[in-house]
Amino acid sequence: MSITKETELTGIKKASEAVACTLKEMSNYAQPGMTTKQLDDYGAKILSDFGAKSAPYMTYGFPGFTCISVNNEFCHGIPSSSSILKEGDLINIDVSAELDGFWSDNGSSFVLGEDINQHQKLVDASKQILHRAVYSIKGGCRVSDIGHLIETEAKKRGYKVIKNLTGHGTGRSLHEEPREIANYRDRLNTTRFRKNTVVAIETFISTISTYAETLNDGWTMVGNKGGFMAQHEHTIVVTDSTPIVLTEMNGIWN
Repeated sequence: MSITKETELTGIKKASEAVACTLKEMSNYAQPGMTTKQLDDYGAKILSDFGAKSAPYMTYGFPGFTCISVNNEFCHGIPSSSSILKEGDLINIDVSAELDGFWSDNGSSFVLGEDINQHQKLVDASKQILHRAVYSIKGGCRVSDIGHLIETEAKKRGYKVIKNLTGHGTGRSLHEEPREIANYRDRLNTTRFRKNTVVAIETFISTISTYAETLNDGWTMVGNKGGFMAQHEHTIVVTDSTPIVLTEMNGIWN
């Protein structure tokens, strides 16, 4: 969406507060021995308290209120009573929701407890690259140039990017134009970021794989060559200079 008046900025800020606070609280609440279903139920309660509705549940009929992916699961993991979190797990939580007609999206990967499986380096790379990407965006900037930046920064650190998972426009629905904000230079994409538009910028930084494939459950995605992936995501408003990071309160850069 394009912000044209103050009431729209207020609305998208409120939706972003709901998803950002839910993501932060879920990340803090997660602990070894807990099931991903318990964690999802906790997040659902927070969204409800804000008056927000789960975007994947409402839009796609996703079997959960938030996406929770663990270890080799890259994204769109289904919360389950049989999935029990363990010390050192690489966890990704993606929270998107609608509130009063406005939609916002954010996500974070983190290591649960002690980094016994050596995932923290990957997580830190994803966070740092997202920060670099977000603060390189302004009106008139090519979408493909941001993708090139993300992939270049990943390669510098010895990682790859997932090419079929992308960021996207958002605001009045979950996915809007630009539909694809890729993590690599898509030379066919001549789109430019426009001032006052709302976009969700995501990193998909991988150890081995370059594509994500869907499992038989119809939702969960894993790497085409295995390995692990870290994702971090902020919803922002594009400006002529420094973007407004609407979901900054999720604390992923703290």
